[in-house]
Amino acid sequence: MLDEYGFLRGAESDEGALPALYHFVYCSRAADGVDDAEVGRIVESAKRHNLARGITGVLVFGSGIFFQWIEGPAAQMQNLIASLHHDSRHHDIVTLSQSEEERERLYPNWDMEKVEAEDIRLVLQDALESTDDKDNVAALTRIIQHLDSGAIRSLGQS
Repeated sequence: MLDEYGFLRGAESDEGALPALYHFVYCSRAADGVDDAEVGRIVESAKRHNLARGITGVLVFGSGIFFQWIEGPAAQMQNLIASLHHDSRHHDIVTLSQSEEERERLYPNWDMEKVEAEDIRLVLQDALESTDDKDNVAALTRIIQHLDSGAIRSLGQS
């Protein structure tokens, strides 16, 4: 039997093989003017487009910082990643993880869901401490400094 994304489910698939899924995890800083309404539009657009492409994931947004985990077929994911890198609604994109492997989906029923961030600083600090890439270090440092400066307010607060 196929799941809602057209993949064979667990034991019903050929010899129990899992689908090859590509995942991409990143964080970025929202551009000026990106507000709660704009993030809502991003999520609604993702819901419409991701289902047809077999992409699932989660978007965390808090204090002007995006953190996203997305997964799906490699070709569809490569197109989405290219689109993300050209999206003017965010910058300082830092790739935290990406690979292709045979496994079950982490978010099988989430075509895209927005999750509020209680304290996104801890996630960013952990990423900073675990990367050796100088460009990622620089971007994460800018994001954390911007967050710490108080220049960005949490959504819904005036």
